[in-house]
Amino acid sequence: MRDRTAILEKVLEITRRLAQPLELNDLLGTIVDAARSILEADRGSVFLYDPVADVLVSRVATGSGELRVPANRGFAGECVKTRSVVVVPDAYADPRFNPDVDKSTGYKTQCILTIPLIGHDDALVGVLQVLNKRSGTFGEDDVAVATALAAQCAVAIQRMRLLEDLLAKQRLERELEVAKDIQTRVLPRSMPTPAGYELAGWSRPADQTGGDIFDVIDTGGRIILLLGDATGHGIGPALSVTQVRAMLRIAVRLGADLDASFRHINDQLSEDLSSNRFVTGFLGVLDTERHEISYHAGGQGPLLHFHAARSEATLETATTLPMGMMPIVSLKPPRVAPLEPGDVFAAITDGVFEYESPGGEMFGEARVVDLIRRHAGSSAGELLKTLVAAVDVFAAGAPQNDDMTLVIVRRLP
Repeated sequence: MRDRTAILEKVLEITRRLAQPLELNDLLGTIVDAARSILEADRGSVFLYDPVADVLVSRVATGSGELRVPANRGFAGECVKTRSVVVVPDAYADPRFNPDVDKSTGYKTQCILTIPLIGHDDALVGVLQVLNKRSGTFGEDDVAVATALAAQCAVAIQRMRLLEDLLAKQRLERELEVAKDIQTRVLPRSMPTPAGYELAGWSRPADQTGGDIFDVIDTGGRIILLLGDATGHGIGPALSVTQVRAMLRIAVRLGADLDASFRHINDQLSEDLSSNRFVTGFLGVLDTERHEISYHAGGQGPLLHFHAARSEATLETATTLPMGMMPIVSLKPPRVAPLEPGDVFAAITDGVFEYESPGGEMFGEARVVDLIRRHAGSSAGELLKTLVAAVDVFAAGAPQNDDMTLVIVRRLP
């Protein structure tokens, strides 16, 4: 064995280098180079342990590319299982050795030293493996030095992984903030004010981005109403409902009527979305001269219609399948909701109805109906605020598990 003082100085120097900020691949390369130098080895590899897939992944291995091996095979697998050093003085004399890699690369493995990398919390980080000591075979002194080096390497890898996870989380949060800003900007900034009517709309996602959207478009005498709710919530559903809004805006600019708009949006979604994705959507037209809303409700319901003259509400079901499930072969005529003075029509996503209290009770349809009946004399904006406030009081701090969106139309008395 070489001079112990010189070896110790090398280990200390490597420890100082490992404490410096490095990219993970650079760190692993430093570890491999250090192990080869200190142990006088020809080649080396660091295998990181993936406990979820139960595999060892070598991102840095001298003489080869990335390797992925099951964590229960070979000398590295034995090292994982026993969490102890595995010394193989003569690889070809050991029945556990698999020579296939040597055959494919032309390299001949003679002796192997495999050391577990165990972190400060006793978690297995990976395995350090070195091949072919340049002067003989690996002995007890090599094991002692390798064990000391491995302990420092494991902690350094853990620290770098935590840093990488933190940076990745920060990048994701920045991207989500951008996505949230984009999605928020496509929501209406103000409501049209047609004669004799009030309109209000509101949305609050469960995450930074949501799978709900609404839109209100004034085309002059006719108001286009949209409420969409994609399956799930987050980035994917947010993209789906933003696509619905964009397609509707284009359809309106091209002069498409209600039926054509609904059919084309549905058929495009059926091409674009995977089979387990869809959008429940309400698409309606408020005619302020005929005093009625004509609409298609693709899986969207219940739709609440409060009849002021008899002070009662009806809950209307969906008119057809959710948007994007399949192309439309034939579309039924739109349903028509006549609006008498004082009537209220509300399209509400299930995040409102299904909001759960701390005890697991849902807010439910009956509470929504009762609130609208009792506050039907309020403006559409005040009615919306009252409903949202009631949900928040009912929730009593329970987490919002689904996006919440409302569109309210009220004909003035």
